[in-house]
Parts: sequence; C-alpha cells; structure tokens
Amino acid sequence: MIDNRPSENRQYIGYTDSVISFFPSREVAVSLFGFGIHWYGILYIVAFLIAFLLLPRLQGERGLALLRDDWSAVLTSGILGVLIGGRLGYVLFYHPAYFALHPLEIAFVWKGGMSSHGGFLGVGIAFLLVARRHRIPLLALLDLAVIPGAIGLALGRVGNFINLELYGTVTTLPWGIAISGVEGLRHPVQLYAVAKDLLIAVLCLWHLRRTRNLRPGGTFAVFLMLYGFLRFLVEFVREPDSPLLSFGPFTLTCGQLYTLPFMLIGMILWVRWRRKSLLRARE
Repeated sequence: MIDNRPSENRQYIGYTDSVISFFPSREVAVSLFGFGIHWYGILYIVAFLIAFLLLPRLQGERGLALLRDDWSAVLTSGILGVLIGGRLGYVLFYHPAYFALHPLEIAFVWKGGMSSHGGFLGVGIAFLLVARRHRIPLLALLDLAVIPGAIGLALGRVGNFINLELYGTVTTLPWGIAISGVEGLRHPVQLYAVAKDLLIAVLCLWHLRRTRNLRPGGTFAVFLMLYGFLRFLVEFVREPDSPLLSFGPFTLTCGQLYTLPFMLIGMILWVRWRRKSLLRARE
C-alpha cells in the first residue's frame, strides 16, 4: 500500500522559522512571509518552462523557423489559454450551479479547480488568434504544442496526487492508497493519468518525427484520439466529482461525456489528414 497519509499525520522535513517554511502542508510547498507557494503553481511553471525549451527545438519538424519574439507571443497566449480556459471549463462544465451562487470564487484559482477540457478549448482559441496575427500555420503549431502539452497534463496530475484529490474508486489491488476521511483503499488514478499523458507525449513525438515531410495536422489528430480514448478508460476507475449522466442503458461521467467530442474530432482530422497525405504522395 502506498503511504499517503494526510499532512497532519506526517512529518515534513525542512527549515522552518517565522519567515520561511518548507512543506508546511501537503498542498503548499513553501510558505514565504506567510504567503503560500502551492505545488500547483510550481508545477505550472515547470510545464511552461518545458514548453519554452521544447517548442523552438521541435519547430524544424514542421518546417517552422519562428524567432524568439514569436515564440514568446505563442507561449504567452498558451499560458493565458490554459489558465482562463481551464478555470472557466471547471466552472461551466462541472459546477455551474455552485459558482452561480458564488461568482467571486471563480477567480480563486489558488483553491484548485481546473478542467483539462476547458484548457484545451482555451489554448485552441488562443493559438488560433496568435497564429493569425503572426501568420503561423495553425496545424503545424498544434502538431508541436501537443507534446509539451501532454507533459504539462502529466505534471498537473502529479499535483492531483500530491493533494490527494481526484482519487480513484475502491480497490483491493496492492498499490491502493489510503486517503484521510475516505473509506477503503483507492486506485491511484492520478498516477494512471500521469502514465497516460507521458505515453501520449512519447507517441506524439514519435509520430511528429516520422511524418516530418508530410502535411501538418496528423500529430494533433493522434493526440486528440489518444487523449480521448485513454481518458475515457481512466474515468472508469476514477471517483466521480460530479453527478453521473444516464443515456438509456449507458451511464457516463462528465469527463467521459466531454471527452467524446475530442475523440470524434481527432478521428475526422485523422481521416482527412491521411487522405490528403496519400494524395500528395501520389502527385
């Protein structure tokens, strides 16, 4: 069994005084002058740094040669898309009734609550706008962005595991985790999601390099299909954080329902990409 006892039952090692405190709680990594730096904030920064390092190095795989200023604009738009889209997605997709009664809490992002589906939509809109402004081929940009994007998703799930949130259903497997206040051992579904997202990043990188001389869009389609399918599977062992949805004999979580359009769009883009790539190869 993985030891994941809550912070009040564990000892955190670090230097502590009135100014700075390391690991004061499970959610907070550092407390500086009474201000808590949460693990989520650190992981988001790491994810954006990875994107900043990877994207310029990968751009040659899609024939791009963007300057530093162009990449700065792309990354800035991506950060805003993730934060705004992810938060609004959580508000609108999962808890609209609560936030309708507490609208000021929409801005309380430090309390947690981000939606990966909303983040995808936010980044998509942001990249569409920045691609038009800087005359960047949108599909080529998306082919590149999905790789650091998948790594960023994995880091977000690491944050879920640290906070022991979005945990799994009851399990008898030896790697089940104990969570304070929750009955039974639970699937470490956060770690399943980390593995899922890292696998997606590896497969997308492989596809990106294998299709260097083909038209763009295929790697983005692969990402949508893989993420949609694997997220749909992981949801079966994840404890629902919103009411289940019934469609006749089928019952889906909100995460599964919102994932279906991503799979559908991915399959449509894949078919179109394959057809156009084959036609181009025959010319």
